Parts: sequence; C-alpha cells; structure tokens
Amino acid sequence: MMNNQMSSEVELISITADAEKVIENAGRTCYLSFEKSGDATAGKFIRMLIKSGHHSVLEHAYATFRIKGGSRAFTHQLVRHRLCAFSQQSQRYVSEKQFDYVEPPSISSNPETHRLFLDAMESAQSAYRELQKLGIKNEDARFVLPNAVKSEIVVSADFREWRHILELRLKPDAQWEIKDICREILRILKEKAPSVFEDMNG
Repeated sequence: MMNNQMSSEVELISITADAEKVIENAGRTCYLSFEKSGDATAGKFIRMLIKSGHHSVLEHAYATFRIKGGSRAFTHQLVRHRLCAFSQQSQRYVSEKQFDYVEPPSISSNPETHRLFLDAMESAQSAYRELQKLGIKNEDARFVLPNAVKSEIVVSADFREWRHILELRLKPDAQWEIKDICREILRILKEKAPSVFEDMNG
C-alpha cells in the first residue's frame, strides 16, 4: 500500500473542436445574427451570453477528463452530478489486494490520527486478502474496502454542466479533495475555452 495525499492526476481526453466557435454559431442561430460573426468574434459574444444568463448554448460543447488517484470518497461526490457520463474502475473485476489510498491532511498532520488511519488501512487490506484466499469473489470482498481507496474515473459533460460542477465544488466550504481536482479541471478548461470559463475562480 502507498499513501499520497496529492497524487491525483487530471487528463483531458477529448474536447469539442473549435468549441467557442461552435457555441457562437449556436448562439447566433437564436438571434439570426450570423452577419456579425467573424474570425475573432466568438469570445465577446460568449461573454455577452454568459453575462445575460443565456447558458443553454454552452451545452453544444463537451469535455472529457480521466481522473486518476482520487479516492472513492471523491468519486462518490462526483457521480452525484447526473448530467454527466461516467466510467469508473470496477472493484468487482479489478483486484484491490494492493490498493493505494488517499489520506486527508487533517489526519496525516497529527501523529496519533495518522497511526490510527494507517492501522485501519492495513486491517482493511489484510481482511480483503484473507477473504480472497478463502474463495470470496472480488465483488463481495470489496465490502471491507474503505472510501480512501484510490480509483480511476472518466467523466464527460457539456460546458454548462462543467460550469455548474465547478461553481459548487470550488466554493470555500467544498471538500478539499474534490476542490483540488476541480481546480485543475478549471485550469485546463480556461486554457482550452477561456471565454467560457475565465470568469470562474478556483
């Protein structure tokens, strides 16, 4: 077992090509204002749409991310956002006998709580392995696994939903792990579609 608090990795797998131009074309269809479209008009138009609350046009652009090393506690939060597509590492088909885990900073910073946490992880791994040895399938042995176990998940959503997720998960009182991961997602989206996400802060 290995423990790393900040080892999650966010990878952009796919994003709508010319996403801002796609959004502009969709938006100008609403107003039949194609004559105002040019090589450098998308950004200003999108900012106007966002400011006016016309966010439905953002649904025409999508982004897909692979997130590695987040805990099951993190993925349980993420999959609550239902206007997304998810594909997650299966604990039914993938053995967790060598699982890595995420330890919250609030626990690792205190020697006493850190030791309690390590003991719990070791106990869970030992129980999991023993169940496997006794012929229990992964799908049932996984019942002893903690939320701290690292996982891998792919998530796809349109830009409107990404704005919604980021708005909620980057609030000051958001849980630290999902906040850290969403901060990296926002950084990438700001690079790829700045006019859509530049008003958001991590």
